[in-house]
Amino acid sequence: MRIVVVEDEALIANRIVRLTRELLGARISSLCIKPTLESATAYLADNPIDLLILDLNLNGHDGFTLLQQAVAGAFHTLIISANTHRAIEAFEHGVLDFVPKPFDATRLQKAFERFEQAEQRSGTGLKYLAVRRKNTLKLLDVAEVSFIQGAGIYSEIHLRDGAVELHDKPLHRLLDLLPPSFQRVHKSYLVSLPEVAQLISHGSSKYELRLHSGAVLPVSRERYKELKEQLGL
Repeated sequence: MRIVVVEDEALIANRIVRLTRELLGARISSLCIKPTLESATAYLADNPIDLLILDLNLNGHDGFTLLQQAVAGAFHTLIISANTHRAIEAFEHGVLDFVPKPFDATRLQKAFERFEQAEQRSGTGLKYLAVRRKNTLKLLDVAEVSFIQGAGIYSEIHLRDGAVELHDKPLHRLLDLLPPSFQRVHKSYLVSLPEVAQLISHGSSKYELRLHSGAVLPVSRERYKELKEQLGL
C-alpha cells in the first residue's frame, strides 16, 4: 500500500512513520512525509496513493483544504489531530477514522484495521468527483454518474438526473480513479455499466449503447466483444 503522512511537526511525523512500519510491515510499498500543505498537494496531483494520514493544523493552514483539493483521489484518509472538536466535521468530509493526539500504537492499529476492512469492501476509495465553480467546490456522488464524455483536456460528467458538470481532468485520468464499474466504451466515452439498458449492433461496423436514461452512445469496434461479455449478452 502507498501511504503519505502530512504532518508539520517532525517528531510526530517520524513517530507516525515508525509505528506505521511496525504495524503494517511488508504491506507498505511506499511511505513518505509531506510537512506542508503545498508539498502534499503537489505530490497528490502526480502520485496515486491508498492512504492519507493527515494533521489538521499545518503551520496555520487547515488540513481539510487538502481533502477539498484532492477529493477526486482514490484514497482513504485517517486524521491524527489534537483538534478533537473537529471530529464530526472530519467524518462529514468522508474520512475513515479520527485519531486524537496524543495517541499510542494500539489506537493507530485500530485505525489501520478500519482502513484494511474498507479496502476489502470497496476496492477503491473514490466516492465523489469534485467540480469547481468559480470559488466553490461541488461534490458529485459517483453513484449518480451515468456516463462521462471527453472534452479535450476536460470531461463532461453526465448525471442520472440529466444534469451535466464540467470536470478539470481528462478522460484517461478519471478512468484511473473510478471504480471498475466504469468502462471505456469509446475513445470519447466512459460509461457506468449498471446504467446500460441495451447494446446495439448495426451490422459489423457500427455499435451503440442505449442507457436507461435514453441516451445513446457510440461503442468502438475494439470494445464491442468485451462489453458484450461483461454485460452477459
